Amino acid sequence: MSTFTAEEQLRYSRHALLPEFGEAGQAKLKAGRVLVVGAGGLGSPASLYLAAAGVGTLGLVDFDTVDVSNLQRQVLYGTGDVGKSKLDTAAARLADLNPHIRIVRHAGALNAANARGIIRDYDVVIDGTDNFGTRYLVNDACVLERRPNVYGSVFRFEGQAAVFAAPGGPCYRCLHPEPPPAGLIPNCAEGGVLGVLPGVIGTIQATEAIKLLAGVGETLVGRLLLYDALKMRVRQIQLPRDPECPVCGDTPRIHEVSDLDLTCAPGAEAGAGEGEMTVDELHQWREEQRPHVLIDVREPSEHEQSRIDGARLIPLRHLQSHVKDLPRDVPVVVHCQSGGRSAIATAMLKVQGIDARNLSGGIKAWKKRTQEL
Repeated sequence: MSTFTAEEQLRYSRHALLPEFGEAGQAKLKAGRVLVVGAGGLGSPASLYLAAAGVGTLGLVDFDTVDVSNLQRQVLYGTGDVGKSKLDTAAARLADLNPHIRIVRHAGALNAANARGIIRDYDVVIDGTDNFGTRYLVNDACVLERRPNVYGSVFRFEGQAAVFAAPGGPCYRCLHPEPPPAGLIPNCAEGGVLGVLPGVIGTIQATEAIKLLAGVGETLVGRLLLYDALKMRVRQIQLPRDPECPVCGDTPRIHEVSDLDLTCAPGAEAGAGEGEMTVDELHQWREEQRPHVLIDVREPSEHEQSRIDGARLIPLRHLQSHVKDLPRDVPVVVHCQSGGRSAIATAMLKVQGIDARNLSGGIKAWKKRTQEL
């Protein structure tokens, strides 16, 4: 490690012992630049491990202060930090963890005016955001600036991770072309999340960033990793690039980033967006005997407890292997418990040429409607 001081050689000695990584990999980390957008639940573990690993330049974007409710999962902070700036507190903690790296603070929210200018100064971006508006902003800026976007999200007991906007791979809009209607966005305060879950997903994001910088291993480009902490199950879904994607497709319609006001909106009326179908619409289709196939992507145990008559059970983890068996001449309506897993399934089917519709609100909404009849 001739480019490293004696202290750095000792600090990174365990990396040097890895044949697939070694001194060359560590040197690439030292020269690397990673931007972490959001120093919260996902950004905390991701930035801690990136700093410890020796990423040379670590950028942080945040505008918030530490709240006591953050401490259940945002491990960058302690009780004494409540009320303080997250950005300042995080920078001090990371500098203490590794004084050999450079930490760049980007105070304030990422927005359409600054996103591309900030992102283009980095090699890899970690999406640690917790709202759809910034998630689409990060994605679009990464595509336009040709920067890999290491995506992660958590909700309740489930998490997702992927690498978007890498050469030849899909972007976030290949999975979700347009933001969901406001009424489908869960209340941030009421949704809940298992405290350790962001630690798992954030660490996976850090792992992917390290592999991208060092050029080792197989990354999550073209794959969506799904993690269920409650059942301790990990599965993957193949996610190809969508040629019709509005930002990374063959004929893109989006050529600049924009701000989206998609904050949590409890009590908002949920309508059906592109690729969405309401329970009223499905009921009408069934009344009219309109040709369609209804797919339930939940687990067998959930299907046993409650189901929509005529639904075919194909758990989400098995859906990819059954795509060839699905019709392409009639619409495929997909449902799960409340609409989350079926949204993923719908996006998967659409990029493979199937006319798929996501049943908004899932079987919960269907049961509520039938009880009202």
